[in-house]
Amino acid sequence: MSRRLPLIALLVFLPLWLAASYGLRYVLMEDAHWLATCADQAQLWGCQARSVMGLMIHFRLLAWSALGLALLATLVPGRAGWRLGVAALVCGIPALVLYTASIAVFAVVLAGLRLVRRSS
Repeated sequence: MSRRLPLIALLVFLPLWLAASYGLRYVLMEDAHWLATCADQAQLWGCQARSVMGLMIHFRLLAWSALGLALLATLVPGRAGWRLGVAALVCGIPALVLYTASIAVFAVVLAGLRLVRRSS
């Protein structure tokens, strides 16, 4: 297996993850159709998902978990730290898209710095 394969896979995955995050934002969270539907039938799966996402946004769970993972990734050496940096990016990108950019921007920058840091 090539040493660059995880990096290439990450560079393919992250734009897809960003697109999925924007899809979640504009299709589920901001679409007026779901607002009208959830006012009538709150037990639908889409309404439940929208409610959970709303709570996650309100309490900034994605942003704080991304920041915690990014801080931990800077402290952990080697491959485990790199993987924690990837996990921080996976949490941080949706946090950027889903209205918690003030905290998530620091997490994404820290995670990105951890991913490009040379191993000693």
